[in-house]
Amino acid sequence: MKKIIILSILICFVCISAFSQTFTLQGRVTDSNNNPVELATVAVVKQGRVTLTNLKGEFSLHLNSADSVVVRFSMVGYKTKTRVLRKPKGKQTLLIQLFDDNNELGEVTITEKRRQTGTTEQLDVKNATNTPSATGNAVEELIQQQAGVSTHSELSSQYNVRGGSFDENSVYINGVEIYRPFLVRSGQQEGLSIINPDMVKSIGFSSGGFEAKYGDKMSSALDITYKQPKKFEAKVTASMLGASAYVGFSNKKFSWSNGLRYKTNKYLLGSLETKGEYSPSFLDYQTYLTYKPNKRWEIEFMGDISDNHYNFTPSDRETNFGTMENVKSFKVYFDGKEKDLFRTYFGTFTITRLFGAKTRLSLIGSAYSTNEQEKYDIQGQYWLTQTETSENLGVGTYMEHARNYLKANVKSLKLAFSHKAKRHEILAGLAYKIEHVDEYSKEYEMRDSSGYNIPHTGEDMKMIYSLNARNKLNANRLEAYAQDTYKFMSPGQHTFFTLNYGIRFSHWNFNRETIISPRLSLSIVPPFNNDVTFRFATGLYYQAPFFKELRDTTTVEGTTYATLNKKIKSQRSIHFIAAYDYKFKLNDRPYKFTAEAYFKALGNIVPYSVNNVKIVYDASQQCSGHALGLDMKLYGEFVPGADSWVSLSVMSTKINLKGKSIPMPTDQRYSLNLYFTDYFPGTDKWRMSLKLAFADGLPFGPPHRDLSQQQFRAPAYKRADIGMSYRLFDREKSDKKKSVFKNVWLGIDCLNLFGINNVNSYYWITDVTNQQYAVPNYLTGRQINARVSVEF
Repeated sequence: MKKIIILSILICFVCISAFSQTFTLQGRVTDSNNNPVELATVAVVKQGRVTLTNLKGEFSLHLNSADSVVVRFSMVGYKTKTRVLRKPKGKQTLLIQLFDDNNELGEVTITEKRRQTGTTEQLDVKNATNTPSATGNAVEELIQQQAGVSTHSELSSQYNVRGGSFDENSVYINGVEIYRPFLVRSGQQEGLSIINPDMVKSIGFSSGGFEAKYGDKMSSALDITYKQPKKFEAKVTASMLGASAYVGFSNKKFSWSNGLRYKTNKYLLGSLETKGEYSPSFLDYQTYLTYKPNKRWEIEFMGDISDNHYNFTPSDRETNFGTMENVKSFKVYFDGKEKDLFRTYFGTFTITRLFGAKTRLSLIGSAYSTNEQEKYDIQGQYWLTQTETSENLGVGTYMEHARNYLKANVKSLKLAFSHKAKRHEILAGLAYKIEHVDEYSKEYEMRDSSGYNIPHTGEDMKMIYSLNARNKLNANRLEAYAQDTYKFMSPGQHTFFTLNYGIRFSHWNFNRETIISPRLSLSIVPPFNNDVTFRFATGLYYQAPFFKELRDTTTVEGTTYATLNKKIKSQRSIHFIAAYDYKFKLNDRPYKFTAEAYFKALGNIVPYSVNNVKIVYDASQQCSGHALGLDMKLYGEFVPGADSWVSLSVMSTKINLKGKSIPMPTDQRYSLNLYFTDYFPGTDKWRMSLKLAFADGLPFGPPHRDLSQQQFRAPAYKRADIGMSYRLFDREKSDKKKSVFKNVWLGIDCLNLFGINNVNSYYWITDVTNQQYAVPNYLTGRQINARVSVEF
């Protein structure tokens, strides 16, 4: 009996002791306005226990008791808070209030580390500055390095996404869709893009499965938000390729930012094989003004004036190509010149009415106008020889002529509504657009090889290519969308879901077509690992036709006439996307691995060919096809305090044209990109940036031929750019705290570090036997660029 009593007492003691060694911690996390902070991290590091708050900001943890238990509460955008519990027992309840983190580090906006629960990835603005650049279009170059994105010209800011063309990418600034010039045919003509990197606050990019609020494009959506300065700030940058200046200031009701940019790639174009007098001049001014008279109203205005001139007088060119055993030399002497103009105006005016902190209604008016001229008369006398034997394979003359003029105006009025509830974020919009395009184009190309005009009939002389076009487009477009982002937890409060669903409607009176585009995405944060996110997306996406897709050509007696095809239908793409995100730490540094598998079923595709950055559509026929692939990206601090990433993409595209299955003109089977940053050991004054690109070559064939005859593939695109930057002055670490300068950076870049001859396009010549030779047009060689950046 005594043994039983003693044993019972021991059991009770053990139970009481075990109970006293554990306790339950519960509570709620809110912001400064007492709104719940969802997905905040609650961690007890010493015990290795962590959890996330639910949609109501609530949390619960079972912990071991001790003399002191340190609990840390953190969330991106808020100041981290710590609480110390002394010998906790039983059930402990904490009410924690997190405050906004207003500490700023230069112009850095940290968004990349926030969990991605949708199809739009937030990119870090700081990765778009102080990096080696050939175009000066820093945001587009940042996009070109992402998984699933490819480019084959350092002179161009255009990019292909998962097999799509340049025209399949939509770009938004402050919620308004942006257009690009129509007549640009080469990267050196492009000049400055409309996105000014000095004015950017945030960058959102989706390579597929994007939300219904984004327009009717099939490939990608780039969403740019311009910043509203909180105080006076300024920046001046100059390099051998151009210069820029930015000034922003504000008070309690008013903010105004201004950006001026100038670019001349004359120095860079001097490394091309075609020698001559390059006189490019690109100028851009932007302004963004906001006024908040009270808490209920906001007024915004954004304006852009872009004046781009490209003048070129060629003199001569010599290109060697072929294999080591079979080297050919192509030499040309030129007469004539090229003179191009691309002048655009863009403006938006927005009035917003706020109904409380979570509901807003905006009326957005915008206008875009472009005046484009492309004029050239260039004659070339060429010799094609076999270098080993000095045999003349072809001697001849060609003459290229163009007088292309285009004016376009697009005006729009949009009503946008947004409302945030506890678990929902509802967006809706209604837009009406008026489109007007006026085109006059006349082009021809004459070839004379060894005294014989090509094509040679023996009876008359004809041009190898001749185009006449006189078209006008006057159309109206009605668009509407509605979407909801619904966040919820599983019944056991263990799994976090984000569901986005929406629908888009559009009607165009030119072809009398109405399209409806449903879209859906779901992300899941599983209970077994809060650092893992599964994402799925699908949707029906249309490429609503505009002026370029409408141009249909017919050839009569050697002359091609371009007219607008009113029967053309919108191109269609059904997206299926499955993605996996994993956030982890290695050597106490944050990393993120992302993998996305996709399949796009394509329908009503308008066949097209690509020459440099000029896309020529064949609107006389439409076909079907598909694109499938896998994109992977590893992002993190490979070196402490410096963001780097590596991305790998594999892809296959096919279209069915005239009973043949052929690759699309953008069929890039693989692509590898690396962006690496590092600081010199022991100092943050010296910074190195390295960009590597290795991408498969694209299909190509003879010009002015059917797409099915593009049976060749260009060599792979390989490029390395490296830049070194030295921080000459840092106000935060200087004794001169009242200095007018905030940061001063000096930099030097080596563009195309290894001097690789990448092929941009091909020029085709014909001998008297009617045999054609594809002469490669090489891109820029190795160049050194010096730059200086001063922040105030």
